[in-house]
Amino acid sequence: MIGRIAGILIHRAMDHVMIDVHGVGYIVHVSTRTAQSLPTVGEACALYTELLVREDLLQLFGFPTLLEKEWHRLLISVQGIGAKAALAILGTLGPEGLGRAIALGDWSSIRSAPGVGPKLAQRVVMELKGKAPTVMALGGTLTVDAAPAEVLEPAAPARPTKRSPATAPTVNTTAEALSALTNLGYAPTEAAAAVAEASAAPEIAADTAKLIRAALRLLAPKD
Repeated sequence: MIGRIAGILIHRAMDHVMIDVHGVGYIVHVSTRTAQSLPTVGEACALYTELLVREDLLQLFGFPTLLEKEWHRLLISVQGIGAKAALAILGTLGPEGLGRAIALGDWSSIRSAPGVGPKLAQRVVMELKGKAPTVMALGGTLTVDAAPAEVLEPAAPARPTKRSPATAPTVNTTAEALSALTNLGYAPTEAAAAVAEASAAPEIAADTAKLIRAALRLLAPKD
């Protein structure tokens, strides 16, 4: 199983990239969001990967974080969602947006992904609502360290090599809030829905304590 690709980006399209790893070019299918986030051609990059094996086809799918890779795995477990449709959903919403949409039952947001109709979007919400809290709680702090790769080409005139920046680890407020609420005895699905609704406000989503308090207010019994 190929779990990670690291090398030099030598080609970029909207739905795939080619990465040179010691002289071998690997085509990796990615979402539009991921393609746009990668460094310029000629620079080092790295992606977590999932290898899709069929009788007549081998395809690599790439993700900037392990969290996004887990969401992709979950999406393709839904009948009617293939690997490329899952990429389209992730490219449209991102992992955080997808988790929020599923937790809130917002199938119209999932429908906005190219090639996803209303029935399929509703099926995604219905089948994954109970599983989404587990993936949301994994957190999004795992990122790729895109160290420069060795290029097996004839030596060129020396010039400074730009290292693509690795994303700095950040506190995952969603994961921490979910953990706190479930420790307080709330069911994962209701906790996820409350956190998703509360995190719609950016100033709350960035602060774990504020997010927990806002979610608790939403979970409080209504008179």
